[in-house]
Order: sequence, then C-alpha cells, then structure tokens
Amino acid sequence: VQLQASGGGLVQAGGSLRLPCAASGRTVSSYPMGWFRQAPGKEREFTAAMTWNGVMTYYAGSVKGRFTISRGSAKNTVYLQMNSLKPEDTAVYYCASRSLMFGEATMTWTDYDYWGQGTLVTVSS
Repeated sequence: VQLQASGGGLVQAGGSLRLPCAASGRTVSSYPMGWFRQAPGKEREFTAAMTWNGVMTYYAGSVKGRFTISRGSAKNTVYLQMNSLKPEDTAVYYCASRSLMFGEATMTWTDYDYWGQGTLVTVSS
C-alpha cells in the first residue's frame, strides 16, 4: 500500500489549496481515510477524516467550515480542499489510511496504518 500526498506550497493568508492523496495497492472506497498535520515543533494532529463509504466526515475544530475531505472522480484519490487559509495552518500535511476494511474513521493518528510522505503547506501573513 502506498499513499502519495501532493499539492502543498506557499500561499497567502485567505487563499486556497487542494491536496490530493493518490493511493495504490488498495481501494480508498473500502477503508477509512484521514488527513493529519504537523507544524514545526508540534505534535501531529488530526485534521479531517472520512468513513470508508464517504457518508461521514469529521474535522478538527480549527479547520471546520474551511477544509473539506472528499473522494474525487479520479480513481483511488482522496482530497483535502483547504480554503480561507491562515498562517497557523502552516504544517506538513499527511494522508493516512486504516488497515481495517469498512472500519471506523477515527481522529487518533495511531489508529492509521499507512501514511503518505507528507506535503508542506506554508501560509504567509
């Protein structure tokens, strides 16, 4: 199983970015998927998650209403749409997948078994 996150970059506050996470070796529509982020000097934190069927989504309070997790029309790709970005959103963003087919989506990073390499998002003020 391989996950590859991309789409990071430098953006001004108030701007938008969309991060794709391409999966190989598994079908994302059968497993819970999540996005986590880690800012410099801080612990990894939950950002967003989606149930295996895409019916339920969950967000950290700090991003709710600004970020959206979704599955795209492209095969085996999960997206994190980030709008109204703030300097405090600056972090390395990781996509992750649980190994339990049809399992629950959780907000705990240790529940996720497969991780992408991360993509850096920098928001300037």
